[in-house]
Amino acid sequence: MPTALITGATAGIGAAFVEALARDHHLVVVARDGARLTAQAPAGSEVIAADLATPEGCGLVEARLSQGVDLLVNNAGRGLGVGFHDSTAEDEDALLDLNVRAVLRLSHAALAPMLAQRAGAILNVSSVAGFSPGVRGATYSASKAWVTNFSESLDLQYRHRGVRCVAVCPGFTHTEFHERANIEMNLPERLWLTSEQVVAEALKDLERGRSISVAGAQYKAIVAATRVLPPSLRRLASGMARNTLSR
Repeated sequence: MPTALITGATAGIGAAFVEALARDHHLVVVARDGARLTAQAPAGSEVIAADLATPEGCGLVEARLSQGVDLLVNNAGRGLGVGFHDSTAEDEDALLDLNVRAVLRLSHAALAPMLAQRAGAILNVSSVAGFSPGVRGATYSASKAWVTNFSESLDLQYRHRGVRCVAVCPGFTHTEFHERANIEMNLPERLWLTSEQVVAEALKDLERGRSISVAGAQYKAIVAATRVLPPSLRRLASGMARNTLSR
């Protein structure tokens, strides 16, 4: 049975990955809240309680990845519910530690065993927010732009050696993310996705050989537009989105 390691496994997209993969994978589940993780983990799972925003937490998971897994899902991430000038440099740096540095370190640790067996896959949960300037958090959108580019680059470098990488780019999704970041969202229901939709599309896109996965027709259209619009129009569209979200 193949092994999948999933970070941020207790809620939202991470929990949906756990549910989708539990049927045919041995799971290694990772989250900061060890008690909640242990209570929710499927029977027979390996449980690693680790804060991936710290070198020590990353080290725990890197040690397990060095033993080899077939699938790594880098899902853990965070946002900040305030503008850049209202947050502290320490908070912004902690966001980068989790959203960027942990993704880099865990991907690096997983890659060597995958290359040795010429098989494996890495799914990095990014965001549609990474395709345009941030309407709420400059560092958050920049971090997700990094994750998407990083994932596409890994796929380009290693797919011919049997290792795939996909940037999973959800739009607004019903999870605990916005509540944890203290972000109030006033959006019509048609703009929301479920975690299950995001995960199902990501696994299908992995099978299809795609390096970017975007769930939902509305977000596929948005991403397609951002890739062809000139920068001036992308900034205008982001400003309009900001005004809509602040109402």
